[in-house]
Amino acid sequence: MSKLLKIAHIIDLINEWIGRITYWLVLLMVAVGTWNVLGRYLGRMIGTNLTSNALIEIQWYLFDVVFLCGAAYALKYNEHVRVDIFYKNWSRRRQALANFVGNIIFLIPFSCLIIYYSWGTVINSWKIREMSPDPDGLPRYPIKFTIIIAFILLIFQGISEAIKNWHIYQETNTSQEDN
Repeated sequence: MSKLLKIAHIIDLINEWIGRITYWLVLLMVAVGTWNVLGRYLGRMIGTNLTSNALIEIQWYLFDVVFLCGAAYALKYNEHVRVDIFYKNWSRRRQALANFVGNIIFLIPFSCLIIYYSWGTVINSWKIREMSPDPDGLPRYPIKFTIIIAFILLIFQGISEAIKNWHIYQETNTSQEDN
């Protein structure tokens, strides 16, 4: 089990690093969004366009990266959406088992399906070097590849969480907590 916990730790470190990068991307996204708004109004006042479709699309792309790559980070910190009507009252051992089963039966297979069904679209986008249809728009193929990257990160974080929850389940004293 200690080798598996080391693997989980490495996965956690990778997603921690990526999660911290997304912090800065949020700030950048807000700065670009602020400039897009200010530039539009200031540009009208002085008669010059101070923003562009590229800047608007950069803001969208930053949001995509933050949302997609932040998912594994949110899972790592148990900040994802959960309906915990029963969960909050369960013992730590039972919660660990529910988390383990949820990761193995739902999260990992769902993430694999997303990758499987997105793969063709992403590859086609790269083959044709898909561009935004908007004037001054950005390439679409790199941001589409983020879907694959994000769900791979989510799969790995799901594996890490499964390992840690299985460890909790095994280590927790059954007779004391499961009553």
